[in-house]
Amino acid sequence: MSNTSQSQGQTLTAQSQTELKHLGLFSELKIKEITLRNRIAVSPMCQYNSIDGLASDWHLVHLGSRAIGGAALVITEAAAVEPIGRICPDDLGIWSDEHIAPLKKITTFIESFGAVPGIQIAHAGRKASTRNPWRDGGSRHEKQNVPENEGGWQPVGPSALPFSENSSTPRELSIAEIEAIQDKFAQAAERAYKAGFKWLEVHAAHGYLLHSFYSPLSNKRTDKYGGSLENRMRNALETIDKVRKVWPKNLPLTVRISASDWVEGGWSVEDSVILAAELKKRGVDLIDCSSAFVRAGDRYQYGPGWQVPLAKTVKEKAEIMTGAVGMITEAQQADQIIRNGEADLVFLAREFIRDPYWPYHAAQELLGKAEAKQILPINYSYSI
Repeated sequence: MSNTSQSQGQTLTAQSQTELKHLGLFSELKIKEITLRNRIAVSPMCQYNSIDGLASDWHLVHLGSRAIGGAALVITEAAAVEPIGRICPDDLGIWSDEHIAPLKKITTFIESFGAVPGIQIAHAGRKASTRNPWRDGGSRHEKQNVPENEGGWQPVGPSALPFSENSSTPRELSIAEIEAIQDKFAQAAERAYKAGFKWLEVHAAHGYLLHSFYSPLSNKRTDKYGGSLENRMRNALETIDKVRKVWPKNLPLTVRISASDWVEGGWSVEDSVILAAELKKRGVDLIDCSSAFVRAGDRYQYGPGWQVPLAKTVKEKAEIMTGAVGMITEAQQADQIIRNGEADLVFLAREFIRDPYWPYHAAQELLGKAEAKQILPINYSYSI
């Protein structure tokens, strides 16, 4: 933090501190029976450290440390609803009851420090069975596949279109298989609740299975799951209908979408407004607005807060709460997003890797040191 930022935080008047706390980044957010202590969420981040989809001490430390650091909401990496739904063989899973106990250890720890434990349930679809980028040097954007003779599998998708030139061609799912995967999402949601999660996010973004159905760039079907916008949205909406039946109605249900493919002829933010409105009708409480990555080779205009306008548009036009994610790194930047009504939550990923205590340091900058100490979930005898 710069000296200028420190002095700004220390010289805020009592009145301005109160305004910032109650209107900005450090205001509470209540959804259903869950109250978040601030508007800061730990975004799902792949950790590539599971064996057979099981959570380990790595996940406990990774997620638990961010709860101690002051985040209000801590969400796991994408947890696959079936083995072939993993992005890579080392990803987290929630396809069996065996996954519940190690996850319960983590949710208990997160809650003990005042944060809300969340989980993202997912199916990687045609972007599955790829190499671990931490260990094998695979590109997470090119998706180099693991051959079946090395423990990989054939991915599946809406159509037999590979993600990239280096990717395996997915097998086109039958209608019966689509419905079976929808059921697996619902079963995963039931396990998530048993594991102690109080916030559920369905992953329908980044070119994974549900996004690949609603994007016209990856879905070339001619049956009831392809063609028109209504048909392409059908899989995501039916999946949410099944999840909604089993997930407790008093707990938040959210969906991460790719709010734009950013290319001509692809999914647009206007399409996302329609999808978000339909999700709202089905009981979804918040849309986590990410974007892109439906196919390799597309280029995007990255920059600070580059996806925030998408969250703002969906929030205003679909009249639903949204989360903003993507290159949100500065306290003032995050605070302005909330105070300007552009989104209701900010999701941080890389910045939490750099600094697990980002919420505390943001509070120092925005509210001053004395106020910042009060937001920590434990009583430190030294200044971080």
